[in-house]
Amino acid sequence: MERPEPGEVVGEVVAGEVFAHERQQTIARLVEEHGRARVNQLAARFGVSTVTIRKDLESLEVEGRIVRTHGGAVAPRPSRVESAFQVRERLRVAEKDAIGAAAAAMVVDGESIALDASTTALAVARHLKKRGPWPHLTVITNGLRIAAELAGYPGITVAMPGGFVRWEAMSVVGPLGSAIFERVNVQKAFMGAAGFTLEAGLSDANEDEAQMKRLMVGAAREVIAIVDGSKWGRAAFTTFCPIDRVSAVVGDPSAPGEMISALESRGIAVHLVGTPGATR
Repeated sequence: MERPEPGEVVGEVVAGEVFAHERQQTIARLVEEHGRARVNQLAARFGVSTVTIRKDLESLEVEGRIVRTHGGAVAPRPSRVESAFQVRERLRVAEKDAIGAAAAAMVVDGESIALDASTTALAVARHLKKRGPWPHLTVITNGLRIAAELAGYPGITVAMPGGFVRWEAMSVVGPLGSAIFERVNVQKAFMGAAGFTLEAGLSDANEDEAQMKRLMVGAAREVIAIVDGSKWGRAAFTTFCPIDRVSAVVGDPSAPGEMISALESRGIAVHLVGTPGATR
């Protein structure tokens, strides 16, 4: 199939005029409806390059909405029995575990910390248990899996905001969550993200999740980004933390060097973990 010229109507889509977020939502729907999609066909449909489509597929895989294959993408296993969180939990496991260990090592006993509902934050929670028992540590999280992981562990008090359960992310979201963050002093907020750029800061694909993260960021003295290399250099749908609020970043060695240098020039500490000698 030949690629259309910019402005040419392809089906219901006008080539070259679809915003990235809208394009990705349409791609996810097409994969869900048809079970699979090919990169070259998607590029022709939207009037963009195959490189752009591959980046879209990378973003959608991070969100757990598709699984990339050679030359395209397929739908995840039945979404009605497996959440997007469970799909994301199986991605970049080693990187997330290393990031989780390094982030947990930054926690000091007696602190109150915030953990979002990301799969990387779950890795932090697991390593907090390995460091314990704690004399006294308070963890505020909107992550159902994280709360369950830490509940009952000696010395760790778990607090959750009110709200509505978002099953696909195993999280609690909604305006009811603001009350707790108006009353607590958080020393460190550990934030995962769907995207991380100098211009957009930390961003997420879902506005409800982003709003809960904004509350955590607003209550925190320090914000520590916990983002593997697949999130660097891409901006997701909505920003929840501008770059000037980030105190430190914990990532893996696949993070782009030019972005690392730019962060360090702003006084933001960058810790790369996962291979010997990777920490800067």
